[in-house]
Amino acid sequence: MDDDHTSLPNMDAEPAQAEPAKKVLPRKAAVEALMRLAAEQPWNDIEIGDIAREAGLTLAEFRDLFPSKGAVLGGLSRMIDRKVLEADNSDLAEEPTRERLFDVLMRRLDAMTPYKPALRRISYALRGDPLSMLALNGVALNSHRFMLAAAGINTEGPLGRLKLQGVVIAFARTVETWLDDDDPALARTMARLDKEIRNGERFMERAEDARRLTAPLRAITRSLLERRPRSRSSARNEDDGNPLGGDPAAAI
Repeated sequence: MDDDHTSLPNMDAEPAQAEPAKKVLPRKAAVEALMRLAAEQPWNDIEIGDIAREAGLTLAEFRDLFPSKGAVLGGLSRMIDRKVLEADNSDLAEEPTRERLFDVLMRRLDAMTPYKPALRRISYALRGDPLSMLALNGVALNSHRFMLAAAGINTEGPLGRLKLQGVVIAFARTVETWLDDDDPALARTMARLDKEIRNGERFMERAEDARRLTAPLRAITRSLLERRPRSRSSARNEDDGNPLGGDPAAAI
């Protein structure tokens, strides 16, 4: 009897599996959806329902993620923060402070590049809305606190807060140039950023000088305040075991 040469399937072989599609997290899906919509239509025409549909989310799911359209914009800022912070910044360690800050902020602009058309339209729409600009300033302060940390720059204390707000303003001015800079080399943008950082350095030098000059006066003022008798009510609160006891943080 002739051998049957018909090949039979190998029952022991592992079945081929399709590569699973990488699922986009709902929060990122909402941010990406808003950016797609904002690149194509006016900011004020975009409703939260539009964002939810574009992201493939129900309104209930969207509500669990973000309270408003502006909050989604804040979500983009946090995504950009993470992208910059996850990058290897070890090559900046030996650079001067100015160069470290310049590199970190340029990396932030690089991370923003995919969303540039949307950001251009959003920027133009919000320029006449002071309340929105104030809210965005708060978002920017949180973001740039981490950008300065990545550059090894301290933001604590009164001068640190001044430094932080100054960087927010400097970066906002740089973004204005970046939005209209279509040169792949970004020569205009880099020149503007360098100028803003140098201006900020000069301002902080003057602020440091003013702080040193007023140090004796501030010391005298503190001494006088410490010598003032405490009010009877505050002393009574301490005696009664008031948990606040002059520390506002205790109420948190």
